[in-house]
Amino acid sequence: MRDGRSNKKEPKVKLNHLIRAPEVRVIDDEGTMLGVMTPQKAVEIAESRGLDLVEVAPTAKPPTCKIMDYGKFLYEQKKKAQESKKKQVIIDIKELQLRPRTDVHDVNVKLGQARKFLLSGDKVKLSMRFRGREMAHQEIGLELIKKFLKDLEEVAIVESPPKIEGQQAFVMIAPDAAKIKLYKKARPAEFKKKVAVEKETKKPE
Repeated sequence: MRDGRSNKKEPKVKLNHLIRAPEVRVIDDEGTMLGVMTPQKAVEIAESRGLDLVEVAPTAKPPTCKIMDYGKFLYEQKKKAQESKKKQVIIDIKELQLRPRTDVHDVNVKLGQARKFLLSGDKVKLSMRFRGREMAHQEIGLELIKKFLKDLEEVAIVESPPKIEGQQAFVMIAPDAAKIKLYKKARPAEFKKKVAVEKETKKPE
């Protein structure tokens, strides 16, 4: 049981002797409404059960308090927050650069990198910078970008058509969950092997 008077800083949630209202409405640890009473009396009931009196609805008239194990309550709230954080999907944006005359080998390397990022759930920003006389033949670069996007359409969607701003063209590619699911389903052996390798590399030495 916690005694609010022993804390150097008052917690955001008032509990026990920090509750200053003349009267409070009390709910016990089993959810039973005990009625309206003074905070002192409510604290005595909580203390007799080895629990805390916690103000759960300070703006109510009178404020509503609940008898509970405040330490356990904080632990459960923290645990819920951690679980919620784990479930959050963090999407990174990976940037890849091409040149209008990038050779086939390098294009294929970039394709492999882009596919890997997309399969991992990340977005890919593909950019291309034009220099000198390349500015007069931007259509060559745009054709290369379109071919690049065509090769990735089995796992991705294009968020917006390629744009040219000044000396640079760029396009944003996002993973498509439905397409990726079908892509992996069609290659079970390949992805089973990847999962096994990842597990092996994560083993502690």
